[in-house]
Amino acid sequence: MGTRDEQPDGVQMSTVLWYAIFVWFASSLFSQSLYMAFNGVPYDAVALLQNLGPIYYLVLVIELVVWISLGSLLVKKVLKKTWASPSPQPLAA
Repeated sequence: MGTRDEQPDGVQMSTVLWYAIFVWFASSLFSQSLYMAFNGVPYDAVALLQNLGPIYYLVLVIELVVWISLGSLLVKKVLKKTWASPSPQPLAA
């Protein structure tokens, strides 16, 4: 029997973050398509942001946190794979 990496019983934070990013992206895509179905044109981002007023900065911070989290997850995944990959062994002649 081989060894198996033990996973904690709880859900990892990276999994929760991936789900949050997927839900955020899917809801944004669905919202945009629904808006286009009713109005025939995509969102006017400038008008939407002007309507938010001072809340705009909060929305901007939340979006930046989401993008930074996604970027850090991707970098972490790449680094984990490159460090975990075995180094190539030279062939014996």
